Amino acid sequence: MNHQMTKHRKYIASDLTFAICAYKESPFLEECIQSVLNQTVMKQSESAKVLIATSTPCDYISNLAAKYAIPLFVNKKAQGHSNIGNDWNYCYSCADTKLVTIVHQDDIYYPNYGEKILEYLMLEEAVHPLIAFSDYAERRNGEDVSNNKLLRVKKTLLKPLRKKKNWSRIRIKRQVLSLGCPICCPSVTYVVDHLPTPIFQTDLGNAIDWETWERFSKLEGSFVYCNEVLMAHRIHAGSETTNQIAEGGREKEDFIMLCKFWPKPIALLIEHFYKQSERSNSL
Repeated sequence: MNHQMTKHRKYIASDLTFAICAYKESPFLEECIQSVLNQTVMKQSESAKVLIATSTPCDYISNLAAKYAIPLFVNKKAQGHSNIGNDWNYCYSCADTKLVTIVHQDDIYYPNYGEKILEYLMLEEAVHPLIAFSDYAERRNGEDVSNNKLLRVKKTLLKPLRKKKNWSRIRIKRQVLSLGCPICCPSVTYVVDHLPTPIFQTDLGNAIDWETWERFSKLEGSFVYCNEVLMAHRIHAGSETTNQIAEGGREKEDFIMLCKFWPKPIALLIEHFYKQSERSNSL
């Protein structure tokens, strides 16, 4: 690791953008916006920034953006034919700060999310940080659940990263991803200058985040992990994750990802057990 790689950088609130990715008329969008605006980093003298990006412009999104005085960006190239990868890449590109959190419209961020992420990014062990992320809860029927089977498994997979000295070790980064995807996509903040573009590949649907972390895991730099629950990922009948599982679209992609870490026979065996955990993502 060269001298430039080891140089420590300090980030402040104004270096962070919460980029809200809005799609059609989600009944949870306003609650999501409120949780972002309620961040402690919004109340500092040099506050974090917020924007909304969409490929499906409508009065519902426009009115909420106007109500909360948030800049709205419309992906005119999408013309109603976008996908998750394109939407996330566009949302990410709308920010002009060193740090970007891609906010999923159904999810909730606890008030100290941004503050904690910045705190961890400034730790000595955060050498050339790539991403920073936290543990999360599942919001089901209005209540946050932080201790179910799936979440316990994910916390176990992430356990090696509780040791901060492991954050920058490529072998460890790949180890935590080798049995599944324990990193919750909306909990992630991206360090723009240290990452390639585009961030997301567009040929996958449900495993798009796992594929992204797998590519990043091969880069020199740190996966900065805060093992505190700092946000809630909503599980509901209309979510993309629930739909993908119901339609069986996830199994094929999971196998593709497992083959990046294991020979095919082992990947098949792991996938058999891995898909059982998907039931926890369904209502």
